[in-house]
Amino acid sequence: MPGENLSRDEARERAELLTVDGYDVELDVRSATGGPGRGDAADGPLTFRSVTTIRFRAARGGASTFADLIAPSVTSVTLDGAALDPAAVFDGARIALADLAAGEHVLVVDAQCAYSRTGEGLHRFVDPEDGEVYLYTQYEPADARRVFANFEQPDLKAPYRFRVTAPAEWTVWSNGAEESREGGVWRFAETQPISTYITAVVAGPYHYVTDSYSRTFEDGTTLEIPLGAMCRKGLAKHFDADDIFLITKQGLDFFHDNFDYPYPFGKYDQAFVPEYNLGAMENPGCVTFREEYIFRGKVTRAAYEGRANVILHEMAHMWFGDLVTMQWWDDLWLKESFADFMGVFAMTGATRFEDGWITFANNRKSWAYRADQLPSTHPITADIRDLEDAKLNFDGITYAKGASVLKQLVAYVGRDAFLEGARRYFKKHAYGNTRLGDLLSVLSETSGRDMTAWSRSWLQTAGVNSLTPAATYDAAGRITELAVLQEAAESHPELRPHRVAVGLYSRDTEGRLVRYARAEADVSGPRTVIGELAGAERPELILVNDDDLTYCKVRFDEVSLATLRAHLGDITDPLARALCWSALWNLTRDGLMPARDFVSLVLAFAGRETDIGVLQMLHAWTRGALVNYAAPAWREEGGRALAEGALGELRLAEPGSEHQLAWARFFASVAASDSDFQLLAGLLDSTARIDGLDVDQELRWAFLSPLVAHSAADEAAVDAELARDDTASGKRHHVRCLASRPSAGVKARAWADVVESDALSNALVEATIAGFAQSSQRELLAPYTARYFEAIERVWAERSIQIGMAVVRGLFPSLQDDPATLEATDAWLAARADAAPALRRLVLEARDDLARALRAQAADSVA
Repeated sequence: MPGENLSRDEARERAELLTVDGYDVELDVRSATGGPGRGDAADGPLTFRSVTTIRFRAARGGASTFADLIAPSVTSVTLDGAALDPAAVFDGARIALADLAAGEHVLVVDAQCAYSRTGEGLHRFVDPEDGEVYLYTQYEPADARRVFANFEQPDLKAPYRFRVTAPAEWTVWSNGAEESREGGVWRFAETQPISTYITAVVAGPYHYVTDSYSRTFEDGTTLEIPLGAMCRKGLAKHFDADDIFLITKQGLDFFHDNFDYPYPFGKYDQAFVPEYNLGAMENPGCVTFREEYIFRGKVTRAAYEGRANVILHEMAHMWFGDLVTMQWWDDLWLKESFADFMGVFAMTGATRFEDGWITFANNRKSWAYRADQLPSTHPITADIRDLEDAKLNFDGITYAKGASVLKQLVAYVGRDAFLEGARRYFKKHAYGNTRLGDLLSVLSETSGRDMTAWSRSWLQTAGVNSLTPAATYDAAGRITELAVLQEAAESHPELRPHRVAVGLYSRDTEGRLVRYARAEADVSGPRTVIGELAGAERPELILVNDDDLTYCKVRFDEVSLATLRAHLGDITDPLARALCWSALWNLTRDGLMPARDFVSLVLAFAGRETDIGVLQMLHAWTRGALVNYAAPAWREEGGRALAEGALGELRLAEPGSEHQLAWARFFASVAASDSDFQLLAGLLDSTARIDGLDVDQELRWAFLSPLVAHSAADEAAVDAELARDDTASGKRHHVRCLASRPSAGVKARAWADVVESDALSNALVEATIAGFAQSSQRELLAPYTARYFEAIERVWAERSIQIGMAVVRGLFPSLQDDPATLEATDAWLAARADAAPALRRLVLEARDDLARALRAQAADSVA
């Protein structure tokens, strides 16, 4: 990644100098299928022609600046009609613009840009099923410069016109509506002023479905939005576009009801694309999603809920992020936190997924809690020095913690004041750029509250607080005082104001654990008395942060913890139950509850969990507890217990139910004995059967994977499965399974494919890494600890940041969980103080996870 970074200071200086009036971008992608303009892939990357015309103004004369472009070659550069020597002005990442006169300028850049295989820029995918080629763009934070010359920073907004020449049998989409198509040339309408990173082009023989949305406003005007949804032809038979359009229309209704600002970008296409690095991207008028949201087999309701959440998250960005955009990546939260919050807010308010806040509490916030306890934790409003910092800050703090804080803000200022603030924010800053203060000022106006102290505590400091109940009782067993104790980590000692609900629970005559008293209060400082609950009968469970109003780690008193050990499954309220599970998982991660105790709780009560999303999260946590936090001497015993318990629940689950499917997948992931493997093999070859369990293609791969990793199936079996499923998805599964085989030679080849070669696409790099790192193969992987630390600096320097992140995170020797690995990590960090900050951050995070695992294992070993 040499020479490709951009600092905040450089961006600020350029923004002070330049105003961008518009772009005309002409792309010729016929080379994608071997047509004109084909680059010589044998001697270098396959390329396409990109011609960009930029109209801009300079605020003062005599200044110098640069345009951004990452391309193998530049054919010509002209500035105000004068030719510039590409060899003199282009260094591979920037085009120097020296001694500009004040006033208007026109820059024209004709370049050969490279198709991407890493999901950054213009990604080219060849479908192994039918040989068709598909293209799509992905830019955030700064990869538009891989496709066309530009000023790559969010606060230099401008209108865009795209013209794309492509194979005549294809279809092409962009942000603007199609204005004309003549042969193989598509012209698109000029966009509203937007940032470079949300421009988009999608091209190929996609399967395309259309619909429309209509909205009549109080003044009698009508808004018509053409809707489209697309996927690869090979996925068309699985494409449930009707449900995607249903959620889309429900979301548009919700946001129009609440934002009082009509959708501003004309059409609304949604493209489900292959080998996508992200969940989705909010390109206005042309949103892109990972195609895994098209389900090839049976999935649970949680999967549909997750897709709906992402659709609405991206739709919220049309206002938060696209219409109004952060000035620099410091304020990334201004779009991501809001979209994360509004996605759930809209989903629970407008769709069939009314329990979305349960998933948010149990799943999304666990991502935030982990990120907020890493050494790289940062305030929600982060200090982003450059683009590498920005790339790493698409994290659990910017998204999930930010959304959690906004959820509390709504409780603090009220829903009406919050939404009125949003409405004023859109109208005041439409098509502009903002910072933190711009939002706080409108919220202060609408709520009548001073937002300064709230912002300082919640947006400008890092770390997560713990809240613990402390109660005293009189002789009659009634509460004399109930206080909430607040603690913070030494590294981030801030105690914050929390709006919390405290719930008191006891078992009723039928044994159900139900809430009989609740009080809301503002908690601040180390100790806050909840006076409203004085005199209440002694509870069996005190749940701080009932209803999940604030962002905190919930702790329990001894009586409450004992109640949960015996009666967690008796809690009737699904959100309260989810909050208790989340709190117990945090105790396990913190080494305050032995991992084997958490496993026991799951074995005892997960079978009674009604919320499928919570159940699937418990499965993931429990496997994590066994692999990372259980004492090594107990792992084998714990693994047997988990497999036996999972199989028991699988047999007890209602035939054909989503719970049966979830338990089947979990059983496969923890299968540990020969009899387990025999059952999985029997389910694959139909010699065994579980009533109601449909072993579709995706489930077949889930069953085959553990067989291969434990030598219960060979390469021939994997090849045979690929023959059954010779698709892009099948290919990824095939690569992962082959890399998972317990052989030194296999591991060496997988390592070489990822670390020593850049031949694999992003999706196959991830599949290879997933197969390489098997928890049952710790001894086989031991030699790669030293090789990891020898390789990562070179990989980071030579590969794209997306691949660098995948390698550094995915191949860290976390399964070598002993002090020696920690020492090796510390030695690398000590010797590489001058390594790229983003690389050091990734290694520091992995080190912290390993140190946490060792502490938890120590706690479990004395249980």
